[in-house]
Amino acid sequence: MIKFLKNIGLKIFNKKVYINRKNAQKIYLKKENYNNRIYANIKSFTDKVENKKELNFSHSGHLGDLIYSLPLIQEIAKTKRCNFFIRIDKIHEKNYGDIPAGNLFIDRKKAEMLLPLLKKQKYLNDVKIYNNQNIDVDLDFFRESFENLNFHTMKWYSHLVGVSLDISKKFLDVGENSRFKDKIIIVRSKRYRNVIINYKFLKNVKNIICLGLKDEFEDLKKDINHLEYYDCKDFLEMAEIINSCKFLIGNQTFAFSIAEGLKVKRLLEVCPEFPVVIPQGQHAFDFFHQIHFEKYFNILNE
Repeated sequence: MIKFLKNIGLKIFNKKVYINRKNAQKIYLKKENYNNRIYANIKSFTDKVENKKELNFSHSGHLGDLIYSLPLIQEIAKTKRCNFFIRIDKIHEKNYGDIPAGNLFIDRKKAEMLLPLLKKQKYLNDVKIYNNQNIDVDLDFFRESFENLNFHTMKWYSHLVGVSLDISKKFLDVGENSRFKDKIIIVRSKRYRNVIINYKFLKNVKNIICLGLKDEFEDLKKDINHLEYYDCKDFLEMAEIINSCKFLIGNQTFAFSIAEGLKVKRLLEVCPEFPVVIPQGQHAFDFFHQIHFEKYFNILNE
């Protein structure tokens, strides 16, 4: 009680000292949290990556987050055998709204759709749904490691193990689907939209195909008269279509993470509230403003 009254007194009569004490307390608590909860895991991950010849990685999603972890594994796999395990049915606490897996990061259906794509990647020795395997690097730990995740998604993972990445390089490899050559692919999820952006200028553009969910297609169809819909059987087929298209337009979706991995021509609608996807390398464009959206579209559509 006495300490409480002293703090009230400082807050009223000596605000500068009060603020300095509050800031010092915050710094102390951050250090305590790091030393007690984070450091041991980071050291364990780093030691295993440096010393083991074969490594087991796991990730529970979201799908795009999982894809953005692959450049790290690709780099490590230059000298190690790397296995990847998808954790399914992990519940997220945040309310993300209307997303396919409901309150789960990845459900079994989405994991099974993802497996064919992951199994195509030569740097992954073994890929399975997690079933109590021993895990060396839990890639989900990025959520606990950083106070603020507002920086490049791929860097979340490199900071877990201390491995530097060249994120301008391609990190997915798939075949092509000739049916979609010269098609414009579009995916605009309900999450991560930029509210000042609209797609009405595409009203009369032809050869545009939506690979997203049916309700996403119906929403876009209001603005794009000639928009067609294609329902991919799995995410390998989605990747093959994206690898064949003229270019892809998307917001911060799973489909865009595939385009980023393939380094195809791509145009990103950036989410101002959470701009963690930053296209790197050739053929990459991103926009915050409508005028730039239309400018880059015209460049890619020449």
